[in-house]
Amino acid sequence: MSKHVAVLMGGWSSERQVSLWSGAACAKALESEGFRVTPIDVGRDLAEVLSRVKPDVCFNALHGRFGEDGTVQGLLEIAGIPYTHSGVLASSLAMHKERAKVVMAAAGVPVPRGRVVTRREAAAGHVLEPPYVLKPVDGGSSVGVVIVNEGQSHPPQDLGRADWEHGDLLLAENFVAGKELTCAVLNDEPLDVIEIVPGEGWYDFEAKYAKGGSQHLLPAKISPFVYQEVRKLALAAHRSLGCRGVSRADFRFDDRANGTGELVCLEVNTQPGMTETSLVPELAAYVGMGFGELVRWLVEDASLDR
Repeated sequence: MSKHVAVLMGGWSSERQVSLWSGAACAKALESEGFRVTPIDVGRDLAEVLSRVKPDVCFNALHGRFGEDGTVQGLLEIAGIPYTHSGVLASSLAMHKERAKVVMAAAGVPVPRGRVVTRREAAAGHVLEPPYVLKPVDGGSSVGVVIVNEGQSHPPQDLGRADWEHGDLLLAENFVAGKELTCAVLNDEPLDVIEIVPGEGWYDFEAKYAKGGSQHLLPAKISPFVYQEVRKLALAAHRSLGCRGVSRADFRFDDRANGTGELVCLEVNTQPGMTETSLVPELAAYVGMGFGELVRWLVEDASLDR
């Protein structure tokens, strides 16, 4: 009998749409691999739905709060249902960007300088010397990220909007110019390195998910030393946070003629996107692992938190 996989997707975070894209792609691939698949658009009645569906394993394709921060992982632990990707602690820790930075820095992974501020503070005046970046302390997919450029007289007024939905705590970090690099870790082994070249501006939500929004250079056009350093640091970050299955670490490398050669890890994603434009499937394909094989491996690797 084929294994019954419930694909958890959607949810109610600001990254709902990305999750629906990821979940649909994974559900289709898992069916092609011979699994019995039940897609679930996750609501607050998830425990009741799971008790009725009775899956053998959950493929967690949720992104953002509640699905990626240890909350759903805890529910699955209580229900005794194996699930893909990282466990409760690693998920919670990686999702909180400031706390993750503390742990990664202690493991020797370089991170940008910065501090946590309230949205009120950030809207009232510059909290760092421009240029700097403001991002929700526990968000992803570049949702709610603001870049304050050099020469701006005040922070963007969007920060004071009454309908702001990205939380009241923001991480302010010094802006690191240069190349956008990313590296995935799969089964405790670092894969290769992609250089991301946005079509326009920076690597925002549109650049990440729109067709043609960015160009992916694989392998990245960097020196062999930096290439291997990114791989080494991605693995160190993965292990320091306690991740399992697959994770993806994002980096900035300042290689400009007048730059410092600075390489920093921006964050670790414990549940990277699995859409047609996503980076982890591209990295896996580069080493000969097709999308179906990738999702099959994740299901077979699924377990209760260990």
